[in-house]
Amino acid sequence: MPDDLKQMRVLVTPTSFAKNDTPLRAALENEVGEVVYNLSGKPLSSEELAKMLPGIDGFIAGLDAIDRDALAGADRLKVIARYGVGVDAVDLQAAADKGIVVTNTPGANSVSVAELAVGLILSLARNIPTAITATRSGEWPRLAGISLEGKVVGLVGFGSIGQQVARRLSGFDCTLLAFDPITPASRAAELGVKLLPLEDVASQADFLSLHCPLTSDTRGMVNAAFLQALKPGAYLVNTARGELIDEAALLAALNSGTLRGAALDVFSSQPPAKDNPLLNHPRLLATPHMGAHTDGATRAMGWMAMRDCLAVLRGDEPEFRVG
Repeated sequence: MPDDLKQMRVLVTPTSFAKNDTPLRAALENEVGEVVYNLSGKPLSSEELAKMLPGIDGFIAGLDAIDRDALAGADRLKVIARYGVGVDAVDLQAAADKGIVVTNTPGANSVSVAELAVGLILSLARNIPTAITATRSGEWPRLAGISLEGKVVGLVGFGSIGQQVARRLSGFDCTLLAFDPITPASRAAELGVKLLPLEDVASQADFLSLHCPLTSDTRGMVNAAFLQALKPGAYLVNTARGELIDEAALLAALNSGTLRGAALDVFSSQPPAKDNPLLNHPRLLATPHMGAHTDGATRAMGWMAMRDCLAVLRGDEPEFRVG
């Protein structure tokens, strides 16, 4: 028989968990004996987690560094319920070695991230941030933008988020290409998208948007050679994971004009150092990893993560188990 939930302690580290959803917070707190919240305002390091996980039964996790060292002292932990889809920050083997179930929340933030990606594409195409800043300062510039009509948008990764981007761009009269080794061509065709090899998508796209997971194969995939192979004057958008991009190579491509512009919602180190030269580059837009920070996404992620966390603590099989 599973232990009584009222004797269990749950650690919640995502700072947006139940932020605008009082029923979610109440539901979790009513089910278990104690809920411990992350009050630091940021994801926790391995060292910080190592101090907090002893005595914890369930862990609703954000973008914390959940490595083997962090889990070493987790003497009661049964489940890591990721509040989000990515599990690249979780040492799945270390969790498995300790019998810890890992879950995630697939699809919960797809629409929100897709909407931001489209917003960043439009901001690059029409110089929207530059126009706002100049107008507020008393200028009245004649800024030349480009239309999405007749252009090619390439999507690297065509899972849930990539497909939502395609849905939203379908009315812009642009050509949609995608690379994804898993999604069937028939599914892409339903959304008006043509699947092609990565090099073909990269070489033809006027706007290239990254939507692939971080794996050993994709880490650093956007390197100098990749950027050199892009269509001259293309734009790059990344709302996936910062580690997909070699930031030094990106800076060089922006400086040389190989890339006309880029927009990043994610960086390899977050937050990026204040002296990171990308932050002040005139052709780069930066946002603070806010793709999933909408009312709909945080609500869906919160309830999904809580349900699977409690399921494992009760001794049941979670809906979205990844490890």
